[in-house]
Amino acid sequence: MAGSGLALSGFAAAAPAATAGDAGGYPKGPVKLIVPFAPGGPTDTVARLISLKLQEMWGQPVLVDYKPGAGTAIGVDFVAKAPADGLTFGMVNSSFAVNPSLRKSLPYDTVKDLAGITQIANLQLAIVARPDAPFGTLAELIAYAKKNPGKLSYGTPGAGSTTHLGAELLKREAGFDMLHAPFKGSAPAHTELLGGRLDLVFDPFLSVLPYVKAGRMKMIATLGEKRIPGYGYPTVAETLPGFHVSALLGFVAPRATPPAVVAKIQADTARVLHDPEMRRRVEEQGMDVVASTPAQFDAFVQSEMKRWSRVIAEAGIQAE
Repeated sequence: MAGSGLALSGFAAAAPAATAGDAGGYPKGPVKLIVPFAPGGPTDTVARLISLKLQEMWGQPVLVDYKPGAGTAIGVDFVAKAPADGLTFGMVNSSFAVNPSLRKSLPYDTVKDLAGITQIANLQLAIVARPDAPFGTLAELIAYAKKNPGKLSYGTPGAGSTTHLGAELLKREAGFDMLHAPFKGSAPAHTELLGGRLDLVFDPFLSVLPYVKAGRMKMIATLGEKRIPGYGYPTVAETLPGFHVSALLGFVAPRATPPAVVAKIQADTARVLHDPEMRRRVEEQGMDVVASTPAQFDAFVQSEMKRWSRVIAEAGIQAE
């Protein structure tokens, strides 16, 4: 989909070439990892797994500090305004790239105030239907929706979520319509689908997998670039070539953090993520390990900002 060959004005400049060895003995004190969502769930699990490994590696405490609210803007703003010494950095998800277009005002500038460290992983997403749905594949779903305009409804964990944006992108690329029902989290969307009041749910793969295995939901497709290892579920791209959507997870730092310190955090995080046991545990959370460089993460964030701004504008999506 969206490429990464964009002008990276300012954001990419946060990560010029540097070696981790230039970081001057970093860290020389306790480190704080800001998580801009409430405890619980796969992102929290990954944050804690990585923080424990970095703590062992650095010989300094790495404390996970939760600052949820405002679609992650509260926690990200805390990171943006923290001292640029590398002792405070933050975890972000796809809201980091979506919020500049979704929210009318942010207390920080995504490009000017924050520097990418690394994209940790991609979170796999999926489309599920009721077991009695009159379609079993994506092609059948699209054909049904076109023959029955306005009849289908789908639920997501919230307006402006990656699942919502992915559904809107799918509607536009496949040329059909369906009604969106936003919820505050996945659980109420599941309840409505299971109760027969929704036709579809777009959600993280791991969240719906137990229901699919139990025969209470029907897997229509996954949204990633390729099939999820260990599962035979088809991708949207097998019906609509080039289509892929996943939720990002990454680390960012205050913009003025020394490049060598950013490089040190990235290199050590990559070492953690490339450990076979850690990779297995991250994949158990429904994610694909990425461990990108700062420049690669900057480019990806820029491409996602451009991609989702267009979808948000065309669909008239507003934050809840």
